[in-house]
Amino acid sequence: MRTPAKKTILLALAALLALLVAGCGGGDETETTTTPTIEEPTALTKDELITQGDGICAEVNAAVGALSSSESSEASVTGDSEKVANLYTGMVERLQDLGAPEGEDAEYAKFEEATAELGQVEADLKLAAEREDVATVEEKGQEAAAALEEFQTQAAAYGFEDCSAEPGLPPAVDGSPTTSGEEFEGGEEEGGVEVEPEFEEAPEEEIVPEEEVAPETGGAGGGPEAPEPAPETGGESGGVGPG
Repeated sequence: MRTPAKKTILLALAALLALLVAGCGGGDETETTTTPTIEEPTALTKDELITQGDGICAEVNAAVGALSSSESSEASVTGDSEKVANLYTGMVERLQDLGAPEGEDAEYAKFEEATAELGQVEADLKLAAEREDVATVEEKGQEAAAALEEFQTQAAAYGFEDCSAEPGLPPAVDGSPTTSGEEFEGGEEEGGVEVEPEFEEAPEEEIVPEEEVAPETGGAGGGPEAPEPAPETGGESGGVGPG
């Protein structure tokens, strides 16, 4: 005869067995996970890369030119260096975001290497300027100038125009280049636009009319001679002239 305790144990075992069977049956179903497909951006062509890169460099050249044209005191040297470094590091990041062009290009590899070097040197210059380390700013400034020159050389070799140009102010609305106060008299401004030499107009001299001189009535002057006096018809006493 089964006791109530044994019945309880048997019921618990039956329930556990049922759970195990249900679990084994559910294991036959396989879950499928879908991995989203990430499309890689299409590489730019060489012409597209040059067009977009020149647009970036033109903005930075104009901004650096504006800073260079402003008169800076010695106290703001580190501040100006930091601003210029910020502009160039931002330019390098934007150029690198464009990616490599289609196909392998040895010339672009050289440009890419010069771009990375410029970004590193400008980052070091920025850090020194933030610390107001004047000696390091001067040292890194020279390195940055050399790195910028190499960047411009490789940019020109690849086909860039604005990226290979010196920083300067953008052209004015009328098409003539905007100058920063430095002009060459009788020469050419940057961009090949001939500048006419400026001459200061002399003040007009007041012309005083010559005084008109009345003609002389006698003498050896050049005026008309006076008529000779008519012969007298009588003497001093009023005598009668010849009959």
